[in-house]
Amino acid sequence: MYYETIFIVNPDVSQENTEQLTDELVERVEKASGRIVKREYWGARPLAYSIQKRKRGHYILLVTDGEPQAVQALESAIRLEERILRFLTTRLTELSDAPSPLARRKTVAAESTEETATESTDATEATATEKSDTAKTDAKVATKEEAETTASTEETTAA
Repeated sequence: MYYETIFIVNPDVSQENTEQLTDELVERVEKASGRIVKREYWGARPLAYSIQKRKRGHYILLVTDGEPQAVQALESAIRLEERILRFLTTRLTELSDAPSPLARRKTVAAESTEETATESTDATEATATEKSDTAKTDAKVATKEEAETTASTEETTAA
């Protein structure tokens, strides 16, 4: 049976310490004859409402495979941990290999940032080319105008 546990760690704890805390929880599950199928760090995100005067928290997702005793061991370890603000465990009917919606959003945002950077570089190069073409055209127009002015001045002087 699969269980999904999401917990929120105090934002004052560093990301490295959050990973270490998660490792400790994973060990507890494995000691209780369970295994972690999926583990995702969603990052420091804003909370929907303030918890213990905190407005942000580190979100972590763990999907556990095993007997209910493994999940009970995980939950008891979470309850004893002061750095964890909230947690929620739900039973899954089926396991999906796809990343969670927040993990997908994170990868899409990273890809779009890379595409935007590439597009802005291309746009900058195109703008530079347009400016250089405009400068050449302006120079040609200025040269023609000078030639016409010089010719008209010579005609006026000759007359």
